[in-house]
Formats: sequence, structure tokens, C-alpha cells
Amino acid sequence: MFSQIYRSPEGEAEIMALYDDALARLGAEVESVTVRTRLGDTHVLATGPEEAPPVVVLSGGNFLNPTCLGWFLPLAENRRVYSPDIIGQPGRSTPSRPSSKGDGHARWMEEVLDGLGIQRAPFVGISYGAGVALRVAGHAPGRVSGAVLVSPSGIVGGSIPRMLIEVALPMIRYRLSPSSEQLRKAASPLLTEEDEDLTQQIGAVYRHVKLDSDLPRKATSEELRDFGSPTLVFAAENDIFFPGETVLECAKVIIPNLVYAELLKDCRHIPSREAFALINKKTGRFLREHGL
Repeated sequence: MFSQIYRSPEGEAEIMALYDDALARLGAEVESVTVRTRLGDTHVLATGPEEAPPVVVLSGGNFLNPTCLGWFLPLAENRRVYSPDIIGQPGRSTPSRPSSKGDGHARWMEEVLDGLGIQRAPFVGISYGAGVALRVAGHAPGRVSGAVLVSPSGIVGGSIPRMLIEVALPMIRYRLSPSSEQLRKAASPLLTEEDEDLTQQIGAVYRHVKLDSDLPRKATSEELRDFGSPTLVFAAENDIFFPGETVLECAKVIIPNLVYAELLKDCRHIPSREAFALINKKTGRFLREHGL
């Protein structure tokens, strides 16, 4: 089943304007590529040396792809980074979403890889994007040469009552009575550090997007039994959605070749700038050491 994700044309226009602003702030030469799939057109951001080895970056759900790409932009110094707007998420890909219960995201991603001419590549995914990467790893393990999962969905979830109280209620209050103070309260449970641009994006998404609460289904050790590619996991200690310590414990059970796992101390769902610098440094070393 597919559903339009925007509440109004005006809301969609505001999201697209924020998308363009975030893209302009990247300060890098970024190319837009459109890939056709059976689920609809997919918009892909590409940056980095054209002849360099490819890396696929998958953004968070209900976040804008240029912002998420910015967190991993250091990888583009010596890699060709491809970051698709995940189908059904706010962005420039077709605004419809496949069911989270099957392998729709994995099949979509296979078609995107085919359209880009990539047979096999390492994946870097944050949050929802990490869950999509795990779906691909289980469905088509030969397409994923390595994986870096940050604040990952697809492994284990947090406390639903806590999410309702600390995330859903502030979001509802903001939607009912939009103000800068209500927006700050709605965004702060997600953010380790204040970020005005990201906070404004969160507010617009909360007001204008039918939020995707159906995360890619959790991976199992049985699904990943044929996935032997090296994998890193970075989990945030104070992540409401995917609690860091529990994520790392489960990752060690279900991921066959987990070569490194780190708890990001004092971080919420979106890690700090310092944590992202560490993640990029260790990811770059990981790619080099494994010839990816």
C-alpha cells in the first residue's frame, strides 16, 4: 500500500524550501541524479570524486537528506558518496512509502544501485536509514560490502511509554499551539546539541508530514546469516528510540561480522558534532583497512 505523505501542497512547498536551504548549506559540489524504480522516481545526491570508490549514505526517517548527508560529508574527501532521498520520506523522491512489513525498501534499494551502476558498496546509515541498510543486508547480502550503522533502527526499539511521554506529547502540543518554546521542547529529546536549522526542519516536518512511524522491520540473526561483510555500530547512550546499550547487546547477537561497536556517551538520538567527527574518522579508517 502507498500513501501520500504531505498534509497539504503548501506544507510540501515549505519542506522543499527547507530542503534547498539545507542543500545550499552543504558548501560542497553536489550533483542531483534521478533513478527510476518500480516504486517511483528516486532523487539521489552525489558528491566526492567521480572515480573514487562508492559509498551509499542512507538518511534518517522524517529528516531531510541534505542535512543527514552533511553529517557524513567528510567521507566525500576520497569517496564518491551517493545519498538517496529515501522513498516515502520528506524530500524529492516520490512521496509514497512501501509497507515496512516486507522487503519493499530492500528491493527499492537494489533498483537504485542498479540505476547508479553500482553492483556492491559499503552502506552508512543513520536511524531509519540504518534499518534500510539492514533490510538490504538480509535480502541481498552480496550488494553490501560493509556497513556502518549509527543510532540504528532495525535492531531493537526503546520504551513505547517513554517515547509517548517524551516525544509524542511535546510534538502534539507543538502542532496544536506552534511556538518557538513548544518547538524547542519538541525537538530537544532528539538532539544532543542545539541546532537551529535542524530544529526548524523538525518543526516543519511535524506540522506538514504524515510521520512514518512504521520503521523497517527488525533484522534477525536468521535473516543475516549470509551477511558476512564487516560492520560497525555506533549507538547513542541516551537515545529514546534505540537505547544505546541495548542496541549494542542485540547487535552482537544478530550481526555475524560485527568488527566494532561503540557507545556514544552522553548522546541522544542525533549525536553531537564531536561524536560525528569521531564516527567519520573511524568510518574512514574502517573503509581503508577493509579495502572498501
